[in-house]
Amino acid sequence: MTPHQRTFEDQLTTDLHGKLDYATNLGLPQLLNAQKPLSHPQHHDELLFIIQHQTSELWMMLVIHELRAALDHINHDRLSPCFKILARVKQVLRQLFEQWAVLETLTPTEYMQFRHVLGPASGFQSAQYRTIEFLLGNKDARMIKVFAHDEATSKSLQQDLEQPSLYEAFLAHLDRAGLPIPEHAIKRDFTEPRDIDEQVLSVFETIYTNPSSHWNAYEMAEKLIDIDEQLSLWRFRHMKTVERVIGFKRGTGGSAGVAFLKQVVDLRLFPELWEVRTHLKEQPSQ
Repeated sequence: MTPHQRTFEDQLTTDLHGKLDYATNLGLPQLLNAQKPLSHPQHHDELLFIIQHQTSELWMMLVIHELRAALDHINHDRLSPCFKILARVKQVLRQLFEQWAVLETLTPTEYMQFRHVLGPASGFQSAQYRTIEFLLGNKDARMIKVFAHDEATSKSLQQDLEQPSLYEAFLAHLDRAGLPIPEHAIKRDFTEPRDIDEQVLSVFETIYTNPSSHWNAYEMAEKLIDIDEQLSLWRFRHMKTVERVIGFKRGTGGSAGVAFLKQVVDLRLFPELWEVRTHLKEQPSQ
């Protein structure tokens, strides 16, 4: 054995005939053959473009899985388990933010050599991204039209559109906990976007002024701010990556491109949680 050769452990399982192995467990034969470049001859950088978006969809699948679990916990007045769940979602969103750095290695010249093969395909057609937006409260019924060709997806998105978002479920929990959430904030047309509600804002002023008396609600509010901030950063990085690669061209799906993406960079999913920071008064330590 050479000085730097690793010791082979006798306990390693090497006979995997008829047993579950790593590749089968993860479905790697299917996963690693799901990349189908369309350029001919194949452009070197098209594989990067495909993998970038496929891995993003895998991470978004996990975000949806976690958000649905959080919703179930909130609906049963279990806030504590949500803290770990939302901390994980924040880190997944951070991972998605960092992924843009990889796509930014694609230069405009390189992208223009295979962009034409994408046809009308575009990232705003991501059903999973739209699901995340709906679960977090950014409702826009018009976006479901994009999925009219896919009945199952349209039905799923319609259901999420009509159900209370994570934030609205949280408000309903606060109401059940005895805080004065107005009825109109929790019994409303959930397909419509929300704006700042002064009565809801007043409740969060109480929570943030007296966190020790409302610790779980306070912690939950901060976890939601984490998600909102990280998603906003992701949107900004997306916009800047698109500007870097295609400038101000129209998007492949017909959108205005960078101008379209700029519209949602400053979107606030949980408006009262941001606004309460402006309203808090100084409280000198005792």
